Amino acid sequence: MEILWLSEDDVKSILTMEDAIPAVESAFAEHGLGNVQMPPKSYLYYEHGDLRTMPAYIKKLGATGVKIVNSHPGNPEKGLPSVMAVIILNSFETGAPLALMGGTYLTAVRTGAAGGIAAKYLARRNSKAVGIIGAGAQARTQVMALAKIFDLDVVRVLDKSQARAMAFVSDARSFLDCDCVPVSDGRDACDCDILVTATPSREPVVRSDWVMEGTHINAIGADAPGKQELDPRLLRRAKVVVDDLSQAIHSGEVNVPISRGEYRSDEIHAQLGEIIAGKMPGREDVREITIFDSTGLAIQDIAVASLVYRKAKDLRIGTVLEYM
Repeated sequence: MEILWLSEDDVKSILTMEDAIPAVESAFAEHGLGNVQMPPKSYLYYEHGDLRTMPAYIKKLGATGVKIVNSHPGNPEKGLPSVMAVIILNSFETGAPLALMGGTYLTAVRTGAAGGIAAKYLARRNSKAVGIIGAGAQARTQVMALAKIFDLDVVRVLDKSQARAMAFVSDARSFLDCDCVPVSDGRDACDCDILVTATPSREPVVRSDWVMEGTHINAIGADAPGKQELDPRLLRRAKVVVDDLSQAIHSGEVNVPISRGEYRSDEIHAQLGEIIAGKMPGREDVREITIFDSTGLAIQDIAVASLVYRKAKDLRIGTVLEYM
C-alpha cells in the first residue's frame, strides 16, 4: 500500500483561489443540506497556544479525513507561522490513508474562500471598499477571495504593527488591481462596505458606533473559546450568520457574548450553508449590517484537500511513500 505525500510547496503549486471558492461553496451547501459528518473540533491547550483535530466526511465527494492544526500567536517571533497544519485523506471504503499533505497554505486559502463566499451572499452586490483589521497571513487570502467576487476600488488596512501593515500594502500590489492603503485608526478601517477582522484578540477591536448601516463583516479571528473581535452591541444591530452553530457557540465570535449573557444563541439568523442551499435568506435589505462568524470547518479542509489530491494525481505531483 502506498500513500501520496504533498509538501507545502506541492500544495501551493496546485491550489488556486479560483479552484478553492467553488469547492468550499459546495461543501457549505452540503453542510446546509445535512449531508456531511463533522464532529466538533477537539482541543489541546498549552501555555502559548493550542492544537486541534478536525475530522469530516462529505458523502457527495466521497471524501473523508482529518486535519491537525495549531494556533500559536507568538510563533512569528520565532520565525514560524502562527498556524500550521497537516491533513490526512482516507478512503471512506476501507479507511486506508490515501494522502498526507501540508495544510498551512490550504488552511489560509480555504478560510479566505469562505470569507469571499459569505460576502457573496451577505454583502451588498455593489460593494467596492474593503477594510482589514489584522494584516497577517489570513488578511491576504481574505482579500484575494473578495477580489474574485467584487470589483474593488480600495482596501484600507489597519494593524497594530505599522511595519506589518506596510508589508501587506506592498504585497497587495501583486494580486490586487485597486488601491491599498494603510490606516491608523479603527474608525477609518470601518469606512468600508466589507470589513474583515483577522486578529487573535480576546477583546473587541471594532466598536459598534464605527460600523455604518449596510456593512458586511467577516469576523475571522475568533476561533477558540475566549476570543472576541466585535463589540457585543454590534451583534444586536446585525444579522449574524455562522459557519456551524455548535462550533460558533463554543468558539466563534459569539462565544464570549453568549457566555456573558450579552447575546443569545437563538438570535443567530442562520448557518451559511443553509443560505447557500436556499433554506434561509441572506441579505434582505441594503441597510442591514451582516456578520459572518467564521470558526473554520473541517468540511472546508477536506473538500479542498480532495481537490488538491485529484489534481496532484493528474499532474503527477508529490512523493509516493510505501505505507505497508
